Amino acid sequence: MRKLLLLPAAFIAVACWAAGIPYSGDGAGYSGHPLAEKFIDRMVSKYDFGRDELEALFASAEKKQDIIDLMERPAEKVKEWKDYRKIFIQEKRIDEGVQFWRKNREVLRRAENEYGVDPAIVVAIIGVETFYGRIIGKNRVIDALSTLAFDYPKRSTFFTKELENFLLLAREQKQDPLTIKGSYAGAMGYGQFMPSSYRNYAVDFNGDGFTDIWNSETDAIGSVANYFARHGWQPRSPIMTSARVSISHDEALINKVTKPSLSLRELSTLGFTPGEKFGEELTAIPLRFEGESGPEFWLGFANFYVITRYNHSHRYAMAVYQLSQLIQERMGNETG
Repeated sequence: MRKLLLLPAAFIAVACWAAGIPYSGDGAGYSGHPLAEKFIDRMVSKYDFGRDELEALFASAEKKQDIIDLMERPAEKVKEWKDYRKIFIQEKRIDEGVQFWRKNREVLRRAENEYGVDPAIVVAIIGVETFYGRIIGKNRVIDALSTLAFDYPKRSTFFTKELENFLLLAREQKQDPLTIKGSYAGAMGYGQFMPSSYRNYAVDFNGDGFTDIWNSETDAIGSVANYFARHGWQPRSPIMTSARVSISHDEALINKVTKPSLSLRELSTLGFTPGEKFGEELTAIPLRFEGESGPEFWLGFANFYVITRYNHSHRYAMAVYQLSQLIQERMGNETG
């Protein structure tokens, strides 16, 4: 009976696919959707999933138009820094970051010893991502990833791969994929890991035999620290510094979020001078943020670039950096 109820939606999906347009039936299941069928074929042949199991799963998965709408206007792209900053740099988020650090002091110290990552950065990431676990997402991950894999053509390749990793993860963790919830993009747990990141970087840091970034603060801390270490975090190295710019500075270099390759010596000849004293061979990227009082110029070092491996937005990385600094300052001597 359930299959019969889903058939009209399937026919509409096929017709839309044939016409070269995304299927717009919000809330419809993915039974019969051509891209879903192709995905099922691959999962069956490549990973030995049961076809009936996957067809039932995608009949229950729902397209969510609001997810597509959110993907089209993420805050880190549409808001200027002065407005984006207000989302994350708040007294409550700073205070709760201090509380989270105090509660997990020994775990954070152990993570720093093992992975070399500054505890303030780990705390700030979790603070920015989920308000220390309070806001982990209300969307079913299967709905989010199916919607973006099958009905969001501009990033279909990426999200199809994440959907593949999600089903593998659910099987490995022996979890029901219909019950796991996360962000509108399919990110999960305290640190909002995408499924591929979970499978590659999440760790069982409390040693209970199960890697759990949904409920274990200890596993979440270890997993975030491992992610940063694996992406090249440099212990006890600077993250960024304010900069002065000359009138003739090279505008083309600004806000290009790439791995730093120009030394401070080279940048100074191009019109960018650090506000603090560093070795001239240290590499950085020039950044500009639209602040409350006008443009702010900064230089981001290698560790700033590592933060952007978590989220590619320079505004996001700046929010993490500033929140970490404010939490660290509030902690004072307690960090030792």
